[in-house]
Amino acid sequence: MSQKVLLNAKEVNIILHRLACQLIENHNDFSNTVLIGIQPRGRFLAERLAKMLREEYKIKDVQLGQLDITFFRDDFRRGEKPLEANTTEIDFVVENKKVVFIDDVLYTGRSIRAALTAIQSFGRPDEIELLTLIDRRFSRHLPIQPDYRGRQVDAINDEKVKVNWIENEGEDSVYLINK
Repeated sequence: MSQKVLLNAKEVNIILHRLACQLIENHNDFSNTVLIGIQPRGRFLAERLAKMLREEYKIKDVQLGQLDITFFRDDFRRGEKPLEANTTEIDFVVENKKVVFIDDVLYTGRSIRAALTAIQSFGRPDEIELLTLIDRRFSRHLPIQPDYRGRQVDAINDEKVKVNWIENEGEDSVYLINK
């Protein structure tokens, strides 16, 4: 197994600032926008962006939620081992809001399709956008594209993109792992 660094901590930080600025361009003061991290891995990116928007860009009312899509996935009964659900924390109304889904890696698009189904339990958003740190081109199974992308990566199918967050793995980095 070999791994190549795609992004180091400095590059991840630069990308996070760019993504935050793109969000501000499109959502101004976030009065009608909510951010929703897709569990489990999108949570770290969503939390980091919300913190950056609040602390560094002085946006007061950033609403942040977490959405568990485990039981909305089209492959959830196909695995050998039982799936463990994550938590959903959405303590605000999504009805008539602009929702920004946030995930670390966009691969086949199936997680986002599941999120589109799962969010309906909380109301009908006006609009849904997708922000992803890594967009794996050429691997989509569904016609889903990000509105905001940190970095596009051309990875072949047996390669894995691994995003590390300082809060979870002790470093901010992105690796391309060859099995």
